[in-house]
Amino acid sequence: MGPPERERRFEEMYLAHYPAVSAYVRRRTDSPDDLADVIAETFTTAWRRLPEVPEGDGARLWLYGVARRTLANHFRSEGRRTALASRLREELTAWTGPVVDGDHDGVRRAFRQLPPDDRELLALIGWEGLTIGEAATVLGCSGGAARLRLHRARKRLARALAAADLDLSRYGARAVSLAEGHS
Repeated sequence: MGPPERERRFEEMYLAHYPAVSAYVRRRTDSPDDLADVIAETFTTAWRRLPEVPEGDGARLWLYGVARRTLANHFRSEGRRTALASRLREELTAWTGPVVDGDHDGVRRAFRQLPPDDRELLALIGWEGLTIGEAATVLGCSGGAARLRLHRARKRLARALAAADLDLSRYGARAVSLAEGHS
């Protein structure tokens, strides 16, 4: 199927089935943003997989299937975002002592003294809450390499903090565990 044929077929399918797909998605979500995102992703998938889309009314059923899977993925992602927001709220309420009272500029300076790879690994573990295995995946290295790099990064951070003569206990348990290696 050449480009003009492909565009014509997609346009015909889109015009014929957009109202049905839109209604299908609208009945399953309350958010106008979600509606637009799911419909766009559904038709993007149809464009990418156009040769697989059945002719005639079969296209509508195929599009419903794509919209159904797209909605499921969308709701799973939304669930993960909600869980992350809840976890962050819990961590913020459990934070021991205000950072403002400490020498946060000193901590920032110590952190910035580290090599960029150390900062990234410590941030993935400490700020993003990833496991060593998850951080290894993000960084594209083995779990063993990430574990060794984390050990070395923590040592360098601890030395930088000690050189700045900072009392980590003012920043809460998470800061102490990050620098000392008890994540």
